[in-house]
Amino acid sequence: MRTLTIGQLAREAGVNVQTVRYYERRGLLAEPPRRESGYREFPESDVARLGFIRRAQALGFTLAEIGDLLSLRVDPQTTSADVHRRVEAKLKDVGEKMADLRRIRSALRELATSCKAHGPVGDCPFLDALDAQGH
Repeated sequence: MRTLTIGQLAREAGVNVQTVRYYERRGLLAEPPRRESGYREFPESDVARLGFIRRAQALGFTLAEIGDLLSLRVDPQTTSADVHRRVEAKLKDVGEKMADLRRIRSALRELATSCKAHGPVGDCPFLDALDAQGH
């Protein structure tokens, strides 16, 4: 089995060394053994693991959720239904975020149309609206 230094692992996975260290601290990568020289020896399989992490992040999963998915992957008791529940929960979360973003966009549009975009800043209804939100 081929092993990689942290630099080699980062390069092959398309991440930087600090990212590898961060994922290691977060428990997403196991701490590898060290050579006599002190260099860590990462298994080549960590390249695929880093790819899994990056793809899951691109789908909106948090690092905690990714850790959960990685745990499911190695648990012999895990069923497809267990994974499906996580995906459904993420879909619900994304839907809620999209609704929030639509609400924010609507509020911003309304405020933008009320702004004349000229004159003194004291005449800006946007800033006034933000001030009024706390009252």
